[in-house]
Amino acid sequence: MTRAAVTALCLVALTACGPGVTGTARPLRITDLDRELVASYFTAMNEAGGQGVAAQRELLADTQHPDFRDGDCELPGGTIEVHPTMSTLRLDPDWTPPGVDAHPRGVVLVVAVTLTVVQEGAEVGSQIGSQHIVLLNGKAYGFAPCAN
Repeated sequence: MTRAAVTALCLVALTACGPGVTGTARPLRITDLDRELVASYFTAMNEAGGQGVAAQRELLADTQHPDFRDGDCELPGGTIEVHPTMSTLRLDPDWTPPGVDAHPRGVVLVVAVTLTVVQEGAEVGSQIGSQHIVLLNGKAYGFAPCAN
């Protein structure tokens, strides 16, 4: 068999390997748009906190991942300030929310954050940790903090 015949046979075999998959391929990297969506999520969170408890709770409800809105999570008294370290932003495709076996729809990212609780204008606590953000249909979603 000639080299051209082998090449042609391989091409035919590859194109005949089942139906194509619909959808758009996504690179396994974080894009500038992804970074912008995450940064905007935290900016909105802090701006809402500056407007008070009610505004921040409303934003948390609006940005709660659509598949996880059944939980009864509210902030303890006060607001939170969340400052991400964007250089730590990375994909986390295997993460699932605590107590849940299903992976959330969307692209799961994790970033290191400094979280500060503010009550009546005074900082009452600060903690460094990580926060998961899910990008779904061009919007950043989170998981509202729970007291437990």
